[in-house]
Amino acid sequence: MSEFTQDPADDHLTRDHVGLSDLFASRRYFSKFERITGHLGRVAAVMHADGALNKHEVETLAAYVQGLSYTFRALSMKYLLVGRDAGNRLGTLKMDAQESGFPVFNELLVMANDAQQAAQHLENMPSADSLKKQMIEEIIGARTLPSRLQFALSQRLYYEELVRGQLFWASNDPRGKVLDTTPGRLRYLLHWAVYDSQVNLPTIYLMEVEDTGSTALGRDTRRWPEVQAHLMGQALGGLKLVTIARAFDRAFDDLHPKRLRRLHVGPMYSHTYTRQSGPIREVLADANAPEGQDWALAWTDELLESERVEEEKSGWFGTVEREIFALDPFSGRGADTGATRQDRAIILPERPYQVLAEKNPPGFASVTKYVVGPTGRVLRY
Repeated sequence: MSEFTQDPADDHLTRDHVGLSDLFASRRYFSKFERITGHLGRVAAVMHADGALNKHEVETLAAYVQGLSYTFRALSMKYLLVGRDAGNRLGTLKMDAQESGFPVFNELLVMANDAQQAAQHLENMPSADSLKKQMIEEIIGARTLPSRLQFALSQRLYYEELVRGQLFWASNDPRGKVLDTTPGRLRYLLHWAVYDSQVNLPTIYLMEVEDTGSTALGRDTRRWPEVQAHLMGQALGGLKLVTIARAFDRAFDDLHPKRLRRLHVGPMYSHTYTRQSGPIREVLADANAPEGQDWALAWTDELLESERVEEEKSGWFGTVEREIFALDPFSGRGADTGATRQDRAIILPERPYQVLAEKNPPGFASVTKYVVGPTGRVLRY
């Protein structure tokens, strides 16, 4: 398998967006997401074992999950001293407590801007070893807490994370993997992702495409930039998959979308941090789980597949292939969802799952449950 790679609106904070101003609450929040993103990779592996994700999809998804964990690590460094005098100059991490449980979109926009200047900041900052040495000297010599030096070190670590790259950004441009090299009909997996500004959630797109063009897409200096721009322009959570796929099919006569997948990561529910309503909120309240187990993460998987191909006249004498997509045949839901199928899942620790199983609230029978055990093992129910 080979790979080719080529290199929003303002967020208006509302009362649903709260700042984590307490030092320990902020650190527990980032620690919670460190555990959650660590579990997501194992959930993807279980989905692969069950046949819900193929090899290429699970590898791609794992890379985005890893990027998400790097993003949270960088933000945790940025806000490491929140609540202390030295750290207050940055303000606080703003999170969406009502809808998503994730940081608000503007946090990722600011982070992307910081990344553009990270190397310059690092050039003008003392090294981490130098800052640590100065901290020891201040503790021993002046017998004071070196808050300003701690803040300087936290910011250096933040910029170092940004320079390393591979984070999950507000916009993650399309990339491609070659799946099949059959002459005249190459097959790719195109993938891209966004941080949805409307709901403050990561959204990942995977599209299998057949290429009948004369030049391979990855080497086509005309089509590839057009494809990237088109797909990012369509990366809106409010658009149905069938709308996105048909628009792509019409825009590129020699690129044929065979399979389109969209994964919504979140919301994250926590009795301590969020105010979402509904059964999961009540489950977490009744579970009264210890720190580290007070959470649940929703996961929505939408899939659209091509059912057949029809030929359509193009110009005077030519024809082009057009995809006819299979929509969910049950109760007309395909027309509503714009997908072949839509699956919902929830990831949660054992204790909240036990309460969920006992309560058995309406609407959860069809939701797949991925339960994280004390050792980190993930089981599917």
